[in-house]
Amino acid sequence: MDILFYHPTFDTQYWIERLQQALPDARIRAWAPGDNRPADYALVWQPPVEMLSGRPGLKAVFVLGAGVDAILSELEAHPEMLPVNVPLFRLEDTGMGRQMQEYAVSQVLHWFRRFDDYQTQKQQGLWQPLPAYSHEEFTIGILGAGVLGGQVAASLTAWGFPVRCWSRSRKQYPDVVSFAGNDELPVFLKGTRVLINLLPNTPQTVGIINHALLAQLPQGAYVLNLARGAHLEEDSLLAALDSGQLKGAMLDVFSREPLPGESPLWAHPRVAITPHVAAVTLPTQAIAWIADTISKLEKGENPGGQVDRLRGY
Repeated sequence: MDILFYHPTFDTQYWIERLQQALPDARIRAWAPGDNRPADYALVWQPPVEMLSGRPGLKAVFVLGAGVDAILSELEAHPEMLPVNVPLFRLEDTGMGRQMQEYAVSQVLHWFRRFDDYQTQKQQGLWQPLPAYSHEEFTIGILGAGVLGGQVAASLTAWGFPVRCWSRSRKQYPDVVSFAGNDELPVFLKGTRVLINLLPNTPQTVGIINHALLAQLPQGAYVLNLARGAHLEEDSLLAALDSGQLKGAMLDVFSREPLPGESPLWAHPRVAITPHVAAVTLPTQAIAWIADTISKLEKGENPGGQVDRLRGY
């Protein structure tokens, strides 16, 4: 069994050594331009077109992350890159769920305990206890109810917050109110105090967090974007913050990355920024999952994590 590996920033040698330990019978090599030798599986992130093109023996491709929008866009532009009958897999969790939980819970608690307001008072030299928020009035709404959305929802219900989720098709999670489809989106938004975005990046979700959507949130709501920058219209966000419709925003992803220095988001006093670090690929968990999935494929089984190219996730 031959496996190709390509990632533009990962420590390739480290990954190959760990993969070899997990799959001792496999022949694993880093791809380099001109390498047209046969391969059964490819592990990739933003691969060049020539890496995957012309490989009739390829059994599956693994994307080394949870998002597949980049490779799907590449496949749309270059359909010859990968035949439609070759399965494409993404990392559904492999430690990302825990990281998303940590990020979301820490930020929700930051807003709930009014640490943003106390930081403003500190800058003014003002010592003034503020009225506490109640859990009942601090409803968390999660856009996207997949694997990561479900785990984030569970972590927030454990803190006593009312939690609701919205997705294309209805999902059911314990103690979470479920909404689905465009018709139910306004009702979902109306009661959401903190909007957390964990949607997949598809043509249908690009620009979904816009002026019209933000206007349906309660005044003084918060936005936490953990999915993709393409979901959020940044001008609409800034306008909602300046009008008081939104009280604050925490952004981990952006339409352009790195975020350009001239972006007004940097200077806005009620926008917090992290550099796309909410959930990163953890080698140990990812390699164990990939090895297990390849073993199942070799046995003729149908493991989870396969991408539906039409749906985009």
